[in-house]
Amino acid sequence: RMALAQALHHARHRIVFQKKLADQPMMRSVLADMALESEGAVAAVMRLCRAFDRAPQDAQEAARARLFTPAIKFWVCKRAPAFVYEAMECLGGNGYVEDCVLPRLYREAPVNAIWEGSGNVMGLDLLRVARGEEARGVLAELAREASGLPGVEEAVQRIAATLQSAQAETQARIAVEDMAMLAAAAALQAGGSDIAHAFAQARLAGRRGATYGAADLSGREQHLMQRALPES
Repeated sequence: RMALAQALHHARHRIVFQKKLADQPMMRSVLADMALESEGAVAAVMRLCRAFDRAPQDAQEAARARLFTPAIKFWVCKRAPAFVYEAMECLGGNGYVEDCVLPRLYREAPVNAIWEGSGNVMGLDLLRVARGEEARGVLAELAREASGLPGVEEAVQRIAATLQSAQAETQARIAVEDMAMLAAAAALQAGGSDIAHAFAQARLAGRRGATYGAADLSGREQHLMQRALPES
């Protein structure tokens, strides 16, 4: 979130083509998409923490913690370098030089996946626990929590098909990513967030672009930016 705050603060004060960067349509799309990503990641991680807290007394929560730890770790660790890079690009050259905090964040961003488990290890870890009865129960519960959001049914079907496939190991990363996005959408909806629909539309049902700013946020840009860093 520090990287996003840096990008938002800069965009609200830098003037380009007689307008503040934060008022430029494409920049707003990028910043809002990053804010959406941050909201989903925080919600998913906090719900996972809750599962760990409840695990000693609740077998279902213990199964949830076991299943979604590799999925959420995969998503957060894989997205971090691209997220920080996009924040650097928002600042331009000032975001690249070492006087700014962003180059240091960017340099450290890959270490989580490298030290805490590579993407392939996370995929194998998930496959190991995802085929049991408890895991199926957790997935069904998650589908209920995210019920009504765009793309949820399709994501659940993709996950189930991947896990049952003879090529499950080849396609494991697809299932891991879908599970992480589904967990984030469910966490946002369960927490009463008014952006749960936008997240599911952009990350589960919509066209997932390779870069930030490619999602259709249906006019929620200002709302997302304000949530990420309220203007004083």
